[in-house]
Amino acid sequence: MRAINDIGGYKYSNADVNDSHGYLIPVVRRELAGLGSARCRRLFELGCGNGSVAAILQNDGWEISGVDPSIEGIAAAKSIYPHLRLEVGSAYDDLAAKYGQFPIVLSLEVVEHVFSPRDYAQTLFNLTTPGGSVIVSTPYHSYLKNLVLALSGKMDNHFTALWDNGHIKFWSVKTLKALLEEAGFCDVRFSRVGRIPHLAKSMVAIARKV
Repeated sequence: MRAINDIGGYKYSNADVNDSHGYLIPVVRRELAGLGSARCRRLFELGCGNGSVAAILQNDGWEISGVDPSIEGIAAAKSIYPHLRLEVGSAYDDLAAKYGQFPIVLSLEVVEHVFSPRDYAQTLFNLTTPGGSVIVSTPYHSYLKNLVLALSGKMDNHFTALWDNGHIKFWSVKTLKALLEEAGFCDVRFSRVGRIPHLAKSMVAIARKV
């Protein structure tokens, strides 16, 4: 297990949702409505942050477990949402051995922060039951969007190197699909959310484990 201090420095000032949840939660709810069943509404959130998403989904009837490397985030979650099973942990841990497997694994705006994306994807796979699904979101990148950023003078702001514990990987549909398929997932499909599709803020990948 890597030292939590090395990977858990992302800061949370409260346990509220952030701006990205305004366009991510609706698509997550839509996908969960199609993937869930009345008999088995168990979900694991990898990178649960401050617990705000888990709290929303539990109110929708889901049984939630989750981890995040941010000691600060988990402290905020436990303070506001003590009924949720959220603990300090990361994608570099053997989470399946501790928590078991789940029919749905959710990971929102996490993969762009991880040093070892293949370890992250393998953890997603190990946590998912056969026949289960993962829902993964990350900021959307494409040639056209990057060109617009460059022409508008916003490239430095978007790809800033001055954000401590910020984004270190920048994913496209092609590269995220390749990562998930390499880990063993299949039937990978995408939704683009926030703004118009070609300039989307984020993309949401949904994939299945055979």
